[in-house]
Amino acid sequence: MAKVTILFGLLLMVLGIAGYVGSGNQYPTALIPAWFGLALAICGVLAISPSEGRRKLFMHIGVTIGLLGFVGGLVEAIRGYLKPSAIDTSRFLISAETSKLLLAGMMLIYVLLCVRSFIKARRTPAA
Repeated sequence: MAKVTILFGLLLMVLGIAGYVGSGNQYPTALIPAWFGLALAICGVLAISPSEGRRKLFMHIGVTIGLLGFVGGLVEAIRGYLKPSAIDTSRFLISAETSKLLLAGMMLIYVLLCVRSFIKARRTPAA
């Protein structure tokens, strides 16, 4: 699961950079997915360890970051869609709301994969 965490971290970093470059005005808040991705990637790298305790710790930290990213991205996307925008986003490569929804969707998938992995690990007897 550590490699999956690193993969999701890299994908979120790409999303953050694409949102930053594609927003047209380079808003620093467009990099929020990249920061979540960096945190996930660090957790994934630290979870690659022969120590079971260390692996569990960093995977649980990673899934907590994923849950926070999902809730935060979803709430902010909903707030963005409810708020009338004076900015014409049709000229942008990726809008802020799209980036937030992608963040929330990717984090939801990551959290579900982690929960499934945790349940499988719990049900499988230790070797």
